[in-house]
Amino acid sequence: MRDFAGRIAVITGGGTGMGRELARQLVAEGCHVALCDVSAEAMAETKALCETDGLPQGLRVTTHLADVSIEDQMTRFRDEVASQHRTEHIHLLFNNAGIGGGGSMITNSRQQWERTFSICWGGVYLGTRIFLPMLMAADEGHIVNTSSVNGFWASIGPTTPHTAYSAAKFAVKGFSEALIADLRINAPHVKCSVVMPGHIGTSIVANSRKIQVGDVGEELTADEIAAARARMRAGGIAEADLSDDHIRAMARERARSFREDAPTSAAAAARVILDGVRAERWRILVGDDAHLLDQRVRTAPERAYELDFYQSFAAEVGWKLG
Repeated sequence: MRDFAGRIAVITGGGTGMGRELARQLVAEGCHVALCDVSAEAMAETKALCETDGLPQGLRVTTHLADVSIEDQMTRFRDEVASQHRTEHIHLLFNNAGIGGGGSMITNSRQQWERTFSICWGGVYLGTRIFLPMLMAADEGHIVNTSSVNGFWASIGPTTPHTAYSAAKFAVKGFSEALIADLRINAPHVKCSVVMPGHIGTSIVANSRKIQVGDVGEELTADEIAAARARMRAGGIAEADLSDDHIRAMARERARSFREDAPTSAAAAARVILDGVRAERWRILVGDDAHLLDQRVRTAPERAYELDFYQSFAAEVGWKLG
């Protein structure tokens, strides 16, 4: 699919980050876009940015409230796309929505763990399952599933458990790879790509907290501070001398730094993804850190979870995630 003009794209998680930038760049190329997100406010901002950039005549950008982990909401999303875009087909499906959290099978609650897994993996499965008939009804289609470097390396550092997100992203990668043969046999006009970004400058840290904890304000609650202290102790960090306000400041700085100091911006990531779709690459690595980590894991898989593996890699790329 070399040209996106006149096509119809569906994007989950379109309110912020890579989803927002995919929408802006697709619209700029004359592609109709349907976004879903759990935040109407964030989607309104995305749509306003698309309109500020300048909408070609007749181009449609629609927004739809939907939790990608809930089948009834995703089915309603599909039906709204068909109605509002007056179509029985779509050409592009970006299963992009995701959150963090549920890092530990031991210390995190089952509810938090499964919430992360259900969005990061279940959203990809439901998006594909529900929109596939509309993709097959088009003359050509492309499914783009967002995994992560955590889809081939299940870690963000030796002191921080990362099980729910990593398990989900491994599932997304395996599912996408298996789809290649399935589509080739049963729907050869539909392609599939798996996207594996490194550290991209998005608001996933802050957004994940809103979804996991709820609307409790920007500052950490007493329970969150207690959990943060427990993680520090488990990682060998002396937290007893830190005040609650210090821990709150650390959390604010982590969210800011993840968004603003990332080596790859969300806009740059979206460009890499769309170029990968044009080239029909089934495997799209995003960011120099993703390429380097992929090479290192393949070279020394047995050492991938040792302390020195992480330390040398983090020093080279400037990661400060775990």
